[in-house]
Amino acid sequence: MEKKEIKKVLLLGSGALKIGQAGEFDYSGAQALKALKEEGIHSVLINPNIATVQTSKGVADTVYFQPVKAEFVERVIEKERPDGILLSFGGQTALNCGVELYEKGVLEKYGVKVLGTPVQAIIDTEDRDLFVQRLDEIGVKTIRSEACSTVGEVQKAAHELGFPVILRAAYALGGLGSGFCDNEEELLARAEEAFSFSPQVLVEKSLKGWKEVEYEVVRDRYDNCITVCNMENLDPLGIHTGESIVVAPSQTLSNSEYHKLRALAIKIIRHIGIVGECNVQYALDPNSEDYRVIEVNARLSRSSALASKATGYPLAFVAAKLGLGYGLFDLKNSVTKTTSAFFEPALDYVVVKIPRWDLTKFQGVKRQLGSSMKSVGEVMAIGRTFEEALQKGLRMIGQGMHGFVENHEIQIPNIEKSLHEPTDLRIFVVSKALKIGYSVEQIHQLTMIDRWFLQKLKHIVDIDQQLKEYTYLSEISEFMEPSEFKEYLQSPEVAPLLHAAKVYGFSDFQIARAVGLENQMKMEKAGLTIRKWRKMLGLVPTVNQIDTLAAEYPAQTNYLYLSYL
Repeated sequence: MEKKEIKKVLLLGSGALKIGQAGEFDYSGAQALKALKEEGIHSVLINPNIATVQTSKGVADTVYFQPVKAEFVERVIEKERPDGILLSFGGQTALNCGVELYEKGVLEKYGVKVLGTPVQAIIDTEDRDLFVQRLDEIGVKTIRSEACSTVGEVQKAAHELGFPVILRAAYALGGLGSGFCDNEEELLARAEEAFSFSPQVLVEKSLKGWKEVEYEVVRDRYDNCITVCNMENLDPLGIHTGESIVVAPSQTLSNSEYHKLRALAIKIIRHIGIVGECNVQYALDPNSEDYRVIEVNARLSRSSALASKATGYPLAFVAAKLGLGYGLFDLKNSVTKTTSAFFEPALDYVVVKIPRWDLTKFQGVKRQLGSSMKSVGEVMAIGRTFEEALQKGLRMIGQGMHGFVENHEIQIPNIEKSLHEPTDLRIFVVSKALKIGYSVEQIHQLTMIDRWFLQKLKHIVDIDQQLKEYTYLSEISEFMEPSEFKEYLQSPEVAPLLHAAKVYGFSDFQIARAVGLENQMKMEKAGLTIRKWRKMLGLVPTVNQIDTLAAEYPAQTNYLYLSYL
């Protein structure tokens, strides 16, 4: 079916709002609908979630507030008779529904063409046995695993692979039912839970402690490919990506590792035959270049939304256009309007994604983090250094924190246990451990967080300690003349320290608390005092922007960021 023959397209939305689903996929669906509107194609949306942008008036031409389930979608298809259907913009729910419609013959019955990635390619990535077979064909390593349909098969597979193992429920979103098992008792309990979510359970050899890295890859029907963004989890393998702090671009990979994984991602997407966008997740041995492919998401994922905003490359918009039959070389950059979208963004800044939990709202919930997702949202922060972006993000997660340091005292009764068994407060446990004298190596052994990240976190603590040595600043500012005090601020000891604090993400209030101003005046005035001091030094931020999105949506200032470097 050619582009000109497509007059009406059905888009499966993100489904009901719940943990691990819906909110993060609204961005993808809204972008796809925008692409259809630009092409003059009538869009039909099925999504029961009224609290989304994609269901707002004027975004889609026709909206059905119905569950994203095969029986409801078939009735809409029967009534609307769309020419094509988009499956990859509503997360796992939409993907599963699309596969069911295909297998039941509904799409063939009504002559509905699947736009973008073929259904067989989706099945190849979702069914673990087929996935391993497909990647074996091109010599790409995957994690040793067994697909099981009974508890007995799970037990047999676990003993063959050897403990520890990880159980994953196939076709499940947000890592539902998954988890690590160190013994038979844990295995049986986890298997029972996993089978409640899916008829197929995957038993995999555990690679806990390896790095987790992702690549966002785009391919058109002419076999042109680009990698738009790569990301690295701060936490090692064993914690769901949605539960981990994620950094883009990767910070600890060598040039060789980066290009090896990039080349593999392109090789995989070409072999499977994905058209549009996909996400390739790797486990990477921190002590060698050995790797395993964890999974390939043949759809827009949670990471895709992050990558779009981080790079300014509208992944879902481009993926929708590619699904309609365009090539990457056909699409224009939305800023220049002349150059093609066939380019890979180059980031001269660091983006940090930090999850947000609401575990305090639930009674009896386990606060331990693992391979099953519990977070309810996330924030994205941009800076010129990792430290700056991290501290900005920690101020935004809504837990009353001021950054990595200078927070109200968090009571952690057992630091060593809290480092070894991660919870939603893990990053603040690391902060406390560094402050009381744990070395980078000790924390690394307990958490398996890469030493590079820990050195950067220690750098923040070191600056904080240096600021605490200048508590007399608050005293001398009271009796010195403004001109004398300004001269003192400009001294070789003080000025570089204040500049470093701002470059590495300290807020004015954090600095005020560190130098003791909070003890003498109200919180708001303390921060304003530091602001006045740094203005004396001419220490003010510059405004930077992420080009594509800032130009496309000039009113949305969240695509502008301040930096002191």
